[in-house]
Amino acid sequence: QSQAIKTPTAIYCSGQIPWDRHGNLVEGTIQEKTAACISSLKVVLEEAGSSIEKVVKVNVFLTDMANFASMNEEYAKWFTHKPARSCVAVKQLPKGVDVEIECIALP
Repeated sequence: QSQAIKTPTAIYCSGQIPWDRHGNLVEGTIQEKTAACISSLKVVLEEAGSSIEKVVKVNVFLTDMANFASMNEEYAKWFTHKPARSCVAVKQLPKGVDVEIECIALP
């Protein structure tokens, strides 16, 4: 699996789960896990020659919509330019995590 695919018009990032740069799952609050997901996306985007500010679409997957408000609180700190977003509840996510985030950005 690719972390991102770069086309002439967009960068499509794979979903990121809450893990640190060493591949260890992040424990803690949904805010801390959301920050870890977005931090990973930021690294992927920068490696592809883009940035978090160039994100145009975000998809958030939560295993429990009760976490929406807390996730959204952290999310708003990173995406101040308010890209289009979907947030859906899913039955489960890889490695038993409770949040996964993917995005599309301009190059």
